[in-house]
Amino acid sequence: MIFEKVKRITAHQLNVDEKTIKMDTAFEEDLKADSLELFQIIMEIEDEFNIQIEVADDIKTVEDAVKAVENRISEK
Repeated sequence: MIFEKVKRITAHQLNVDEKTIKMDTAFEEDLKADSLELFQIIMEIEDEFNIQIEVADDIKTVEDAVKAVENRISEK
């Protein structure tokens, strides 16, 4: 569920096919996202899940983003 939403947000922001996004997909290396695009993805993830991701610099892969969401949700 979380992965699917993160994948949809990422695909929408970067205009890529959702099928190309896996858990181990790296935002910068694989999807060629720049820092502004990654910031926009994180902002949209925060809005979608109604959370704050404190350490956005730690998010390098889709899996990092999913784990960040899981951690913040479990803290509520």
